Amino acid sequence: MAKTAKKSILSNARALDGIVEPLLLWFYGEKRSLPWREEPTPYRVWISEIMLQQTRVEAVKPYFSRFIEALPDVHALAEADEDTLLKLWEGLGYYSRARHLREAARIVCRSFSGELPADFDALLTLPGIGRYTAGAVSSIAFGKRTAAVDGNVLRVVMRLIASSADILKESTKRAVEEALLARLPQKPGDFNQALMELGALICLPRGAARCPDCPLKRFCLAADLGIQAELPKKTPPKKRRTEKLTILILSQNGKIALKKRPSKGLLAGLWGLPSLPGHWSKEELMKELHLLGFSPAKLTKLPAAKHIFSHITWQMIGWRIEIDEPSPPPALQTFSSHSSQLRETSVSYGSIPKESPSFFWATEKEMLDTYSIPAAYRSYFPYISEI
Repeated sequence: MAKTAKKSILSNARALDGIVEPLLLWFYGEKRSLPWREEPTPYRVWISEIMLQQTRVEAVKPYFSRFIEALPDVHALAEADEDTLLKLWEGLGYYSRARHLREAARIVCRSFSGELPADFDALLTLPGIGRYTAGAVSSIAFGKRTAAVDGNVLRVVMRLIASSADILKESTKRAVEEALLARLPQKPGDFNQALMELGALICLPRGAARCPDCPLKRFCLAADLGIQAELPKKTPPKKRRTEKLTILILSQNGKIALKKRPSKGLLAGLWGLPSLPGHWSKEELMKELHLLGFSPAKLTKLPAAKHIFSHITWQMIGWRIEIDEPSPPPALQTFSSHSSQLRETSVSYGSIPKESPSFFWATEKEMLDTYSIPAAYRSYFPYISEI
């Protein structure tokens, strides 16, 4: 099947033969003004491409400017401490991208004299850089003849050649790379950006495509057949599983309890609000809190909330709990093993393991200014202040 798809893509690739000139003419006249385009140094292109993965351009703009101001070059990124790095990334999600950036920066400093390599294969050796990012950095920042095939480019090309090959398959992406590589013009970086821009502004998903405004409409086989809304094809995503959580805002002496998540799994190693698997009643919580040695003075039920990840949905309820003195020293306060025994439906994500690290108690200002807390908990931020 993979060979058939590749053969089909390459045989129909003749539809791409005339697109370079009209595409570049359109791009030079219509391209958006983006901060990373104003000064396309290798570092800036790299940071922007990593940020843009699964994130909208408009959302990335302020993050990019703030990140570059704080960490203006590879050396600054390599030396950044984790809290600073994750705070700069806070709200972008997929935090492993930020950690991979720093890891790659350290390798660049150690093995490439602090200069991002221009070579496609060398870029692929760096953490967090796949074929698309390597192609984008190599072509845009260094002018190398490499293709850069992202989701926008795949949508444009599969419509131009009227291909129903599954764009989630690696064989399809490789075939599109090969087809584009044979047609790269003298300025491959501009050509790659033009295809991305066309997919972002004109050749939109499903029935939203603005075909009358497309500079390539006369080349588009899908438009000729009236099937552009049906392309591209891709394997349907797996159904998200649902997990129930109880989020706790533990307040004591004007500070709120934070808890570092496990080093592996969802939101690995990030700060979050303490949580328990399942939806807990007031009576159950009171029992657990007393086992911890806490003296809860006031429990306030908070509204339910939901957060959707790519593969899982958190269905949350929340409690704000005012803690009275006396209680154990903060360094000794952890959820007991009773937490995982009380609910037989304990889950691997969002739950608190038996050997739980101690809470860290932070002021509201520290939570907002210093510690990076994922968006999954943001529904409960309005309740951090005393109710």
